[in-house]
Amino acid sequence: MKQRILLLFGLLAFGLQSKAQEGIPVYFDYLSDNYYLVYPSMAGIGEGGKIRATARMQWFDVQDAPNLQTLNANFRIGDTPSGVGAIFFNDANGYHSQTGLKVTYAHHLKLGGDIRNLNQISFGLSPTILQSSLDETEFRLPDPAISGSKISATYFNVDLGMSYNLMEFYAHVAVLNVLNSKRSLYYRNRQDNPEQFLIDNLRRYLFSAGYIFGRQEWQFEPSVLFQMTDFTQEKSLDINAKVYKDVDFGRIWGGLSYRRSFDGAQFQTANSFGEQRLQLITPIVGANIKNFMVSYNYSYQMGDIRFDNGGFHQITIGYDFGQSERKYDCYCPAAQ
Repeated sequence: MKQRILLLFGLLAFGLQSKAQEGIPVYFDYLSDNYYLVYPSMAGIGEGGKIRATARMQWFDVQDAPNLQTLNANFRIGDTPSGVGAIFFNDANGYHSQTGLKVTYAHHLKLGGDIRNLNQISFGLSPTILQSSLDETEFRLPDPAISGSKISATYFNVDLGMSYNLMEFYAHVAVLNVLNSKRSLYYRNRQDNPEQFLIDNLRRYLFSAGYIFGRQEWQFEPSVLFQMTDFTQEKSLDINAKVYKDVDFGRIWGGLSYRRSFDGAQFQTANSFGEQRLQLITPIVGANIKNFMVSYNYSYQMGDIRFDNGGFHQITIGYDFGQSERKYDCYCPAAQ
């Protein structure tokens, strides 16, 4: 019980992707050729399809620490300009958990040029059904708002996305949780104006851009991802760099990501006051072995105030199907 209370306090104090959260948290798995997990417009972006499964765990030595599992698949519908996909996810954090399913339709428009040249704009729509749960079985406070049982509620929302790919250049935009969604689960039986604190705006805005340099044995890919939460106005920026090397069995690659929040949390020590912004350093390594893909990333939080010295581990495995050779005359892994 004590560990859960400390965990809840730490997450609220330092905002590790948990405030006003609905849907899949945006971590760093998109860097393992998994942009569809973040952007609906990437469903069926290539000629064939992709399957990706991820597992993320924070603080191995902390009971009920945040953990996330996702399974997604997306593919192009034959020779049409349409793609479809689906994402199943489970996100648990102490007493709180959410399980959801996203289904996606995307449309890809070629903007001219030779058939071997990638010049395409894409649009995607992902309706989402989500069940949020709150386990109050260990709560012992005499409060009518506490049921003393495990309660849950189901919500519906929609994600929208747009992508542009021009050979080795790409840019993506998404609006997640477009619809207002009153999560009354967390304000059950309130007597003092029960509608006052209902969070009905969980909208998030995402933007990514990047370019892949080099077409020979080595390639280099710098990119950025910016995200903002509408209700709280929280903002953060990822600065990423990846290096690829073609080998006999496929491709090996590695990279580094630096995430910094624009917003800080105030804290007090014995001698002074301070403010700390979320900063994460995330190395990532991976390999494409024929049609299979595997990657691992580890996120380390910097700063004087940390809940735990351990980091956040995430592993991804995947399988690509339906494409025997490169469709475009570019080095563009996400569209091949």
